[in-house]
Amino acid sequence: MPLTNGDVGSSVLQIAPHDKALDHKSALDFLQNESKHQDGLDVETLLDSRTHGGLTYNDFLVLPGYIGFPASEVALETPVTKRITLKTPLLSSPMDTVTEHSMAIHMALLGGLGVIHHNCSAEDQAEMVRKVKRFENGFILDPVVLSPNTTVSEAKQLKEKWGFGGFPVTENGTLRSKLVGMITTRDIQFHPTPADPVTSVMSTDLVTAPSGTTLVEANTVLSKSKKGKLPIVDASHNLISLLSRSDLMKNLHYPLASKLPHSKQLICAAAIGTRPEDKDRLQILADAGLDIVVLDSSQGNSIFQIEMIKFIKEKYPGLDVIGGNVVTVAQAANLIAAGVDGLRIGMGSGSACITQEVMAVGRPQAASVFHVSSFAARFGVPCIADGGIQNVGHIVKGLSLGASTVMMGGLLAGTTESPGNYFVSREGQLVKSYRGMGSIDAMEDKKAGSSVKGVVKSDAGKARYFSEGDRLLVAQGVSGSVLDRGSVTKFVPYLLAGLQHSLQDIGMKSLSALREGVRNGDVRFELRTVSAQAEGNVHGLHSFDKKLYS
Repeated sequence: MPLTNGDVGSSVLQIAPHDKALDHKSALDFLQNESKHQDGLDVETLLDSRTHGGLTYNDFLVLPGYIGFPASEVALETPVTKRITLKTPLLSSPMDTVTEHSMAIHMALLGGLGVIHHNCSAEDQAEMVRKVKRFENGFILDPVVLSPNTTVSEAKQLKEKWGFGGFPVTENGTLRSKLVGMITTRDIQFHPTPADPVTSVMSTDLVTAPSGTTLVEANTVLSKSKKGKLPIVDASHNLISLLSRSDLMKNLHYPLASKLPHSKQLICAAAIGTRPEDKDRLQILADAGLDIVVLDSSQGNSIFQIEMIKFIKEKYPGLDVIGGNVVTVAQAANLIAAGVDGLRIGMGSGSACITQEVMAVGRPQAASVFHVSSFAARFGVPCIADGGIQNVGHIVKGLSLGASTVMMGGLLAGTTESPGNYFVSREGQLVKSYRGMGSIDAMEDKKAGSSVKGVVKSDAGKARYFSEGDRLLVAQGVSGSVLDRGSVTKFVPYLLAGLQHSLQDIGMKSLSALREGVRNGDVRFELRTVSAQAEGNVHGLHSFDKKLYS
């Protein structure tokens, strides 16, 4: 007779071959006492090259944990060097089709960091550093000051150069001389006589604050006034510093911004090579206000880089140095001993890099990140997983293996803030040019010439791959194009939201908790076969639209 709903047969089939099922309330105790029931692999077992070979990001997954909190509570603060911590773990690569001042500014505003490339003259690179440093301030201690003899035309030229049009006017045209007025964009925009002095159009009805006013107090005065700038003056009405309303608005719109605690300026990083002439370049960059210098080399374990690290740490003790690239513990040890404040990990894993194919040298990225970062952590040196990042999942995997931050090139090259112009491909898609720094195009680029006396002409592509003296260039990268990704102001928040949701799935409320969970074996991993990788991607559909965010 067939059973109807609610009927129970006289004999019940057992799921497990035990005489009696255990009490369901004892499931957690049973799991804790029976270690053989632990799922997956610990990170040491996973990354054992002798057993599994060298793994990269697609070769494994992180197993889920327990969700007891919303994704919005996941904290993403992480160190990028021994002394500097960022609110988010994302960096843009120092490539000439990825990071110039616009990318560096927006990555810093969004809590990360952009590393300005050095395939240009030292003066051009320093100008980009200055633009980053001047984009946001607390008290502006070195404002652009006009004299009463400055013309309207000259003021317009300064606005074009610096990107802002509000300037104080003092008696001597210098800081610490008597303030006589303020000039704004509205004052000069439609003035018919360019040769007139700024005194004929400047505002003299000024709101000021006395020297000694705190930043919080000054922001309160500025927010209540209808002025764009707040001059800070001493008892004799001499200009001491300046506060900008635009900076107040940036604080509201970009709460995660990577800023120095004292000046409130954006943190700026830039790359240099390891040749003697790069010491001259570094001096120019340091004068422009550089905070972090990244030594850019495909193989960082060289006498050139070690000597450069020691030189920088001795001459510029306030400047943080990131060394690399490295993929082995032996490479890392030499740079750590020399005094680096951070390391870049990766060799041949970038989307436009062919070093592993051409040179037969390198290491799969997951193995590189785990082994190097585990070693560097013993000495308090943060590591950057540089290369091989194609999606949010790869970011999570790089961070779970011990990297403090991840560096992206191709993933950001198609954004509005990257250098270059969009064009339409033969397939009718909107794309941007993208090239590896080891490509022939990059190594033959002549933009790196310098007009400074004593600074030798060179280019970043050749220097990075030790090819300056070669008569025949051997490419270690390719040139191509990437699809439009829109603005980083939308794309990076998508990456961060995805990262927060991933950590929520893993059951970790912060990146530090993730690293600790991996170290003590609470966070588990699973290898993926080729079939598992196919299963984990879109399959079985006639067609689909892969829209990543809205």
